Amino acid sequence: MVIAFVASCILSPSAFATNTPCSGKKGGIDHCQGSAFICRDGSVSASKKSCEAEMGSIGLFGSSATEMQPTTSPSCSCRSGSYCTGPRGGQYCMTDDGSKSYLRR
Repeated sequence: MVIAFVASCILSPSAFATNTPCSGKKGGIDHCQGSAFICRDGSVSASKKSCEAEMGSIGLFGSSATEMQPTTSPSCSCRSGSYCTGPRGGQYCMTDDGSKSYLRR
């Protein structure tokens, strides 16, 4: 019985599952903006991995050498590579559907 339990744990598909940037509802990686992963839904991934390190400087997703830059304009789209700073110091950009996507600190 113990052997059957150990075998089911080793051969379980969930044992091979890994978390990847922009997984699930985010639709996968769209492109890199410096070290940040920009997802297909227009949000920024909260992954601690570096997009440039994972994809290379000339990667499959068209890595951009510039990091996300602060902006003072009201338009701070994640796809544009710019972000806004909120009244309490939080840094965010706007996704395609108009919601805020906060950047990691």
